[in-house]
Amino acid sequence: MKKLDLQLFAGEPAFEGLLSKGTKLSYKDGATSKDIAAVKSILALGTDPEKVEVTHLGSEKKAYIKGLQDSESLEFAIVYQGTNFNDIHTMVKSGKSFDFTITYPDGLTATFSGEPDYKFDGAEVNQAIGFNLVVVVSKGPDFTPVTAPTTK
Repeated sequence: MKKLDLQLFAGEPAFEGLLSKGTKLSYKDGATSKDIAAVKSILALGTDPEKVEVTHLGSEKKAYIKGLQDSESLEFAIVYQGTNFNDIHTMVKSGKSFDFTITYPDGLTATFSGEPDYKFDGAEVNQAIGFNLVVVVSKGPDFTPVTAPTTK
Protein backbone atom coordinates (compact mmCIF):
# COMPACT_ATOMS: atom_id res chain seq x y z
CA MET A 1 0.00 0.00 0.00
CA LYS A 2 1.36 3.44 -0.99
CA LYS A 3 1.73 5.96 1.87
CA LEU A 4 0.22 9.42 1.46
CA ASP A 5 2.38 12.37 2.49
CA LEU A 6 -0.10 14.46 4.49
CA GLN A 7 2.42 17.31 4.77
CA LEU A 8 1.52 18.26 1.19
CA PHE A 9 -1.90 19.29 2.50
CA ALA A 10 -0.78 20.90 5.76
CA GLY A 11 -0.53 24.46 4.43
CA GLU A 12 3.26 24.53 4.70
CA PRO A 13 5.36 25.19 1.60
CA ALA A 14 6.23 22.04 -0.34
CA PHE A 15 9.85 23.27 -0.41
CA GLU A 16 11.88 26.32 0.61
CA GLY A 17 12.34 27.66 -2.92
CA LEU A 18 12.92 26.56 -6.46
CA LEU A 19 16.27 26.73 -8.24
CA SER A 20 15.98 27.95 -11.84
CA LYS A 21 18.34 25.23 -13.12
CA GLY A 22 16.48 23.02 -15.57
CA THR A 23 13.95 25.65 -16.65
CA LYS A 24 13.18 25.17 -20.35
CA LEU A 25 11.78 27.34 -23.12
CA SER A 26 10.18 25.46 -26.00
CA TYR A 27 7.96 26.17 -28.99
CA LYS A 28 5.58 24.20 -31.14
CA ASP A 29 6.38 23.75 -34.81
CA GLY A 30 3.26 22.02 -36.08
CA ALA A 31 2.67 19.04 -33.81
CA THR A 32 6.31 18.90 -32.68
CA SER A 33 7.58 20.62 -29.55
CA LYS A 34 11.21 21.81 -29.72
CA ASP A 35 13.40 23.05 -26.88
CA ILE A 36 15.36 26.25 -27.49
CA ALA A 37 18.99 25.54 -26.57
CA ALA A 38 21.24 27.63 -24.30
CA VAL A 39 18.68 30.02 -22.80
CA LYS A 40 20.48 32.17 -20.19
CA SER A 41 17.63 34.17 -18.75
CA ILE A 42 13.88 34.52 -18.77
CA LEU A 43 12.59 37.92 -17.72
CA ALA A 44 9.54 38.53 -15.53
CA LEU A 45 6.27 37.38 -17.09
CA GLY A 46 3.03 39.34 -16.96
CA THR A 47 2.27 43.02 -16.54
CA ASP A 48 0.50 45.31 -14.14
CA PRO A 49 -3.09 46.03 -15.16
CA GLU A 50 -3.87 49.58 -16.16
CA LYS A 51 -5.85 51.68 -13.70
CA VAL A 52 -9.24 52.95 -14.82
CA GLU A 53 -10.35 56.04 -12.92
CA VAL A 54 -13.92 55.90 -11.57
CA THR A 55 -13.80 59.00 -9.37
CA HIS A 56 -17.05 60.96 -9.26
CA LEU A 57 -18.13 64.24 -7.70
CA GLY A 58 -19.18 62.54 -4.44
CA SER A 59 -15.79 60.77 -3.98
CA GLU A 60 -13.57 61.66 -1.02
CA LYS A 61 -10.47 60.44 -2.89
CA LYS A 62 -9.67 59.32 -6.39
CA ALA A 63 -10.97 55.82 -7.03
CA TYR A 64 -9.80 53.22 -9.53
CA ILE A 65 -10.72 49.79 -10.81
CA LYS A 66 -8.48 47.24 -12.46
CA GLY A 67 -8.31 47.68 -16.23
CA LEU A 68 -6.84 45.62 -19.03
CA GLN A 69 -3.31 44.31 -19.01
CA ASP A 70 -1.01 45.28 -21.86
CA SER A 71 0.72 42.38 -23.60
CA GLU A 72 4.38 43.30 -23.55
CA SER A 73 7.03 41.70 -25.70
CA LEU A 74 9.01 39.01 -23.91
CA GLU A 75 12.79 38.72 -24.26
CA PHE A 76 14.96 35.68 -23.66
CA ALA A 77 18.77 35.93 -23.51
CA ILE A 78 20.42 33.04 -25.36
CA VAL A 79 24.05 31.97 -25.79
CA TYR A 80 24.85 31.80 -29.52
CA GLN A 81 25.63 28.19 -30.52
CA GLY A 82 25.07 28.34 -34.28
CA THR A 83 22.32 25.76 -34.66
CA ASN A 84 20.14 27.38 -31.99
CA PHE A 85 20.36 30.69 -33.86
CA ASN A 86 19.55 28.94 -37.14
CA ASP A 87 16.35 27.56 -35.55
CA ILE A 88 15.31 31.03 -34.32
CA HIS A 89 16.23 32.64 -37.66
CA THR A 90 14.02 30.10 -39.49
CA MET A 91 11.12 30.87 -37.13
CA VAL A 92 11.48 34.62 -37.67
CA LYS A 93 11.71 34.32 -41.46
CA SER A 94 8.52 32.20 -41.54
CA GLY A 95 6.51 35.27 -40.50
CA LYS A 96 4.23 33.02 -38.42
CA SER A 97 3.09 33.16 -34.83
CA PHE A 98 4.20 30.28 -32.60
CA ASP A 99 3.02 28.74 -29.32
CA PHE A 100 5.70 28.88 -26.59
CA THR A 101 5.96 27.11 -23.23
CA ILE A 102 8.22 27.81 -20.29
CA THR A 103 8.51 24.75 -18.04
CA TYR A 104 9.96 25.24 -14.58
CA PRO A 105 11.75 22.40 -12.72
CA ASP A 106 8.72 21.57 -10.52
CA GLY A 107 6.38 21.29 -13.53
CA LEU A 108 4.81 24.79 -13.40
CA THR A 109 4.22 26.01 -16.95
CA ALA A 110 3.62 29.36 -18.59
CA THR A 111 2.22 29.33 -22.12
CA PHE A 112 1.95 32.18 -24.59
CA SER A 113 1.69 32.79 -28.32
CA GLY A 114 3.38 35.39 -30.44
CA GLU A 115 5.53 36.33 -33.37
CA PRO A 116 9.29 35.93 -32.84
CA ASP A 117 12.15 38.23 -33.75
CA TYR A 118 15.74 38.54 -32.52
CA LYS A 119 18.53 40.98 -31.85
CA PHE A 120 22.24 40.32 -31.37
CA ASP A 121 24.23 41.36 -28.30
CA GLY A 122 27.29 43.54 -28.65
CA ALA A 123 30.67 41.81 -28.66
CA GLU A 124 33.19 42.43 -25.89
CA VAL A 125 36.57 41.02 -24.93
CA ASN A 126 36.31 37.67 -23.14
CA GLN A 127 32.54 37.39 -23.40
CA ALA A 128 30.30 34.77 -25.01
CA ILE A 129 28.38 35.98 -28.05
CA GLY A 130 24.66 36.01 -27.44
CA PHE A 131 21.37 37.12 -28.85
CA ASN A 132 17.87 37.81 -27.58
CA LEU A 133 14.75 36.09 -28.78
CA VAL A 134 11.99 38.71 -28.72
CA VAL A 135 8.38 37.52 -28.83
CA VAL A 136 5.61 40.02 -29.56
CA VAL A 137 2.91 38.40 -27.43
CA SER A 138 -0.56 38.01 -28.92
CA LYS A 139 -1.97 35.65 -26.26
CA GLY A 140 -0.95 34.92 -22.68
CA PRO A 141 1.09 34.32 -20.67
CA ASP A 142 -1.16 31.81 -18.93
CA PHE A 143 0.16 29.89 -15.93
CA THR A 144 -0.68 26.29 -15.06
CA PRO A 145 0.29 25.54 -11.45
CA VAL A 146 1.48 22.15 -10.30
CA THR A 147 -1.07 20.23 -8.24
CA ALA A 148 1.55 18.61 -5.98
CA PRO A 149 4.90 20.43 -6.36
CA THR A 150 8.08 18.43 -6.06
CA THR A 151 11.74 19.38 -6.23
CA LYS A 152 14.22 17.83 -8.59
